[in-house]
Amino acid sequence: MLEPVYPADAPPDASAEEQARLLFASPCRFIAGAADEAAIPAAALPEIAFAGRSNVGKSSLVNALTGQTALARVSRSPGRTQQINFFDLGGRLTLADLPGYGYAAAPKQTIARWTRLIERYLRGRANLRRVLLLLDARFGVKETDEPVLRLLDEAAVSFQAVLTKADLVDEAALGDLLPRLAARLARHAAAHPIIHITSAQRGLGIAALRGAVATLAAERHAR
Repeated sequence: MLEPVYPADAPPDASAEEQARLLFASPCRFIAGAADEAAIPAAALPEIAFAGRSNVGKSSLVNALTGQTALARVSRSPGRTQQINFFDLGGRLTLADLPGYGYAAAPKQTIARWTRLIERYLRGRANLRRVLLLLDARFGVKETDEPVLRLLDEAAVSFQAVLTKADLVDEAALGDLLPRLAARLARHAAAHPIIHITSAQRGLGIAALRGAVATLAAERHAR
């Protein structure tokens, strides 16, 4: 079985694991939903955003990380998240679940509005520590991901690839994807080099990702 973090020889961080245990033992609650820029809550706590194509598993991953089953709405229909949803994690960190991009079961005008909202959020959120860019482990980066990768580079927003649905891919396929994905991401200045491998369904990689998130939450004075 592959390690949940790539490169596989990345050393475990006991301090981060303890920070994660304390952070994710805290209550997590919905605080705001923003369908337009004016509704985005004031920046206060360090913030982590979850971005990705429609139906990549953002809501499922948020629920798995926080240990809740219905904090973020999960739907089988792409495009059901029609706003940025903000969650407070123990008064120490804000989680932002962005609308999915790419295919969505919504009118084109609505999709265009989501796209503008995401762009304005990413370019203007001073407390945003990192964007977790979710990629389906079966496909990696797709054409619809490229505009977001360019936007994150242009906005100088640190982002990190998180593979989802790893339980649907065998080890050989993951082993083939990872070096190709790492090489592709290396061309982006804003990309973090570590790729997380997760399965919300089976809990794969959730502890390691919690550790990474907890470390970012502790960096209150860093961009």
